[in-house]
Amino acid sequence: MSQGLNPTEKKTAFSLAGVYGLRMFGLFLIMPVLATYGQDLQGFSPLWVGLAIGAYGLTQALLQIPAGLASDRFGRKKVITVGLIVFAIGSVVAAMADSIYMVAVGRALQGAGAIASAVLALASDLTRDEQRPKVMAVIGSFIGLSFTVALVAGPLLAESLGINGLFALTSVLALAALAVVHLLVPNAVQRAPSGDLVAAPKRLAAMLKNPHLLRLDFSIMVLHMLITALFVALPLALLDAGMMADEHWQMYLPCMLIAFVLMVPIIIFGVKKKTTRGPMLFAIGLQLLATLVMGVATLAFGAGSSQVWALAIGTVLFFTGLNYLEAALPSLISRISPPGDKGSAMGIYSTAQFGGAFAGGVLGGVLFQTMGAAGVFFLCAAIIAIWFVLMLKMENPQEVKSLTLEVPHAEANQIDAIVTRLTALPGVVEVILVPEQHAAFLKVADGFDVAEARSAISG
Repeated sequence: MSQGLNPTEKKTAFSLAGVYGLRMFGLFLIMPVLATYGQDLQGFSPLWVGLAIGAYGLTQALLQIPAGLASDRFGRKKVITVGLIVFAIGSVVAAMADSIYMVAVGRALQGAGAIASAVLALASDLTRDEQRPKVMAVIGSFIGLSFTVALVAGPLLAESLGINGLFALTSVLALAALAVVHLLVPNAVQRAPSGDLVAAPKRLAAMLKNPHLLRLDFSIMVLHMLITALFVALPLALLDAGMMADEHWQMYLPCMLIAFVLMVPIIIFGVKKKTTRGPMLFAIGLQLLATLVMGVATLAFGAGSSQVWALAIGTVLFFTGLNYLEAALPSLISRISPPGDKGSAMGIYSTAQFGGAFAGGVLGGVLFQTMGAAGVFFLCAAIIAIWFVLMLKMENPQEVKSLTLEVPHAEANQIDAIVTRLTALPGVVEVILVPEQHAAFLKVADGFDVAEARSAISG
């Protein structure tokens, strides 16, 4: 069996990563500049900046699971196409806006183009089970790259294009992504079993009762709450520190590069020690320290002291933790979720993620308007402290891998026998058989004999 991606899987990985990356770049592009370059918009206030930054999260949270279900029924590419068109319309609405209120409406429409679940499901349709993690890793890396580039490009482009020009650019990016979908992304000739791809409404309640999954859902919610809250306060804090808006990229670029370098030892430690608990707690601790440093720095402004250097240190610490957590959390969800239920687990996870983004925008806006940047940073620190305490009960997941096997049509009286035979095999941790999908979902130890499992299914 091939150990690498075949040509179709490579094309799938990079074309879908391009689609996802272009869209997320458009969403992220506005985050570091709306608070600084949007001050001429009618109705501008820190509260409405927060609402506009986080508005995409609300509609994403509401529509992520329905969009995944729709892709199962109507087709992946159709849902992705509609989503990108809606995203482009939202970008045009925001580009034509002369008030912060219409910018918020445009951002909400951008979020309504919720294509994440459909993109990931299409990636799964086009890849073999054993190669799927590699494809997901490529897509995930493009998301991180788009965020990094957007933080630097946003302030640079806003100086010449303005806020309206940035939104116009995002509409062009959406159309470019649409072209990639129809010109470069392969067409699926088969559909992977949907239980591991999109949420099953009947299984959502069971996922909400799993304490290990709930900790991870809470983690991604808080993480994206922090991102949007900080990007209401941080650009304004930099202005207060004496750094002009067109100079912000000069801080973001080195901070992001340093953060990526500092993340590497955390990953290496986790791999060598075969642990995720320690690195996660360390990353959360870095974010707690980051927000405290930023809070203290902003308090110093009142004494007439410019503390750009302290804000830069806080930014490095925050993004070092953020980069690790963004990579680790989806992997943990995949490893902990029951076999055949990854779609439901990821549906809740994504809803929590985007819901946190909306809540963070509102929180950041309200706090900045009433308590200033220091209030935002210190409340974020308090939330992180609670998060850290809750994660102390986290356990390292068992080292297993997921496996999906085809099960030909089986009579009702044969199902229990198949499950019994599979469960008895050495290295099998968990088995779920879904007759209507003609699939068996297994969690198995490394070195598991797949041929033996296929023999057990055939009887």
